[in-house]
Amino acid sequence: MELTLLGTGAPGGLPRPDCPCAVCASARGTRARAATSLLVDDALLLDLTPGVVFAAARAGRSTTGVRQVLLTHPHDGPALELPASLPPAGRVPDGQELTLISGHRVRAVAMDAPGTGYEVVSPTGERLLYLPPGGAPAGLAHRPAGPAGYDMVVLDVVGRPDAVAGLRAVDAVTATTEVIAVHLGHDAPPARELDRMLAAGGARAVPDGTTLPVGEFHTAPEPPRRTLVTGGARSGKSLEAERRLETFPEVVYVATGGRRDGDAEWADRIGLHRARRPAAWRTEETCELVELLEPEGPPLLIDCLSLWLTDAMDRVDAWDEALWADGGRDRLRIRVDALVRAVRGTPRTVVAVTNEVGSGVVPATPGGRRFRDELGRLNAAFAAECEHVLLVVAGQALVLRG
Repeated sequence: MELTLLGTGAPGGLPRPDCPCAVCASARGTRARAATSLLVDDALLLDLTPGVVFAAARAGRSTTGVRQVLLTHPHDGPALELPASLPPAGRVPDGQELTLISGHRVRAVAMDAPGTGYEVVSPTGERLLYLPPGGAPAGLAHRPAGPAGYDMVVLDVVGRPDAVAGLRAVDAVTATTEVIAVHLGHDAPPARELDRMLAAGGARAVPDGTTLPVGEFHTAPEPPRRTLVTGGARSGKSLEAERRLETFPEVVYVATGGRRDGDAEWADRIGLHRARRPAAWRTEETCELVELLEPEGPPLLIDCLSLWLTDAMDRVDAWDEALWADGGRDRLRIRVDALVRAVRGTPRTVVAVTNEVGSGVVPATPGGRRFRDELGRLNAAFAAECEHVLLVVAGQALVLRG
């Protein structure tokens, strides 16, 4: 089965007409995307969009053999004129199946948002799942018939990463499933950042007009197993770290800050963090990172190393000059070395957040200067064990390694 992506953009396309945003301003040439429309084996058209016949011609395909046109979501704006060469467009009721004269079987999948998803099975057995913008299978309990997952899933990865996580949870997306991001609009990051973000979730985007074989992809892109995200205060580093794991069905969020009774502002910070995490994520409030890193288990998101270091320095009396000189320094080295060894040997996927300090004001106290120095050493040692290191500045992630 061959799939041609005649368009890969949001319903309004990219750039959106008359939109002055930075993403739309840079979406020119090969970065422009028409509204998403898929042509399957020149026989099935999924979503009718303006200029679809010309888009097929530009991609070296023809729509003259199309036997069925199916819509996945309500189309805003004026009605589209149906090219004379195409059959009438329609939608299949949820759960029902139709068989095309070409031998393709199409089953409608119920969504948790307005629209219909379609599972397409080719005459030779390859399986494709296509979902509408902003949609995920209702209940996130959908999987194809048979022992294996889909060969390819085409969906709104940026807008609904939880759909990928849900499909992974029921083995509808497996290690051999190719995940293609579509419905890309100006809410998606620019090209290079988009590619990096999608790769972290085992997905990718392709230009309009790309033809892909379904069922010949055998190894999904593996996200980096260990990632360190560093940056200044309110730089967006925690959000960047969370985005890197939002397509995983289960994540353990390790909050090293603990509880601060009576501190309303701290409670508000924790509440904001929890509110934006997927509901399926589990939270562990602990600084015992070695115990979490050593066994196998779901991915860990550690936020953050600077608070872990604060706890470690508390435990070795690092703030007292005499006690620091009398063994405190050595005890801290032991704790840091144990953490670094655990990161090196961990079987888990790990994304850790830390603060970048020491670029400006020199702390006024010996303890402050000591913390700055020790955090710099910890960051360097931890980063040395990570395949991927990011620096987040003003909400923009810069790749330092990987």
